[in-house]
Amino acid sequence: MKRRFGLLALLPLMLAPLAQADERVQLETSMGAIQIELYADKAPKTVANFLEYVNSGYYDGLIFHRVIPGFMIQGGGMDASMQPRANRAPIENESDNGLSNQRGTLAMARTRNPDSANSQFFINTVNNQRLDGMPGKPGYTVFGRVVSGMQVVDSIGNVETTTRGPFRDVPVTPVVIEKATLISMPQASESP
Repeated sequence: MKRRFGLLALLPLMLAPLAQADERVQLETSMGAIQIELYADKAPKTVANFLEYVNSGYYDGLIFHRVIPGFMIQGGGMDASMQPRANRAPIENESDNGLSNQRGTLAMARTRNPDSANSQFFINTVNNQRLDGMPGKPGYTVFGRVVSGMQVVDSIGNVETTTRGPFRDVPVTPVVIEKATLISMPQASESP
């Protein structure tokens, strides 16, 4: 009897990682809302990092500072004056998780160092498999996908851009992330 109780007591702990797959983040932007489903089961460190930034209000007031039509939109690091916001230490690359940089997926931006991603992310506006990891060559970690608001992503992806100082592909009119909020997915109801 004690053994059965012990297993039942552990059940919530064993199921905890699965619950994270039900989380979504809503980005309220100056051009509309984008809702993103997160894949904590495939990229646990990346999702945890992203959620820390979301829950702390870090992204609120930042912009999509790099927009390349037919490629992606990038945000999560600069304000409208193109000033970077201080971020936390970089995280380990998880691009070997089996997820591909397909249209509508969310991935981490990084430098040439595979383990340099911190707060900046991008949304693929087209299929970008060339950004995927392969044996011996880490890629860009996919950790979510847009489930609502892809028309907003496409609108952002088509804004007029310019060069501001050393930065290229900067929207002429700032596209602001007004608020990033963690929300939960509605649970599927069982049919009789």
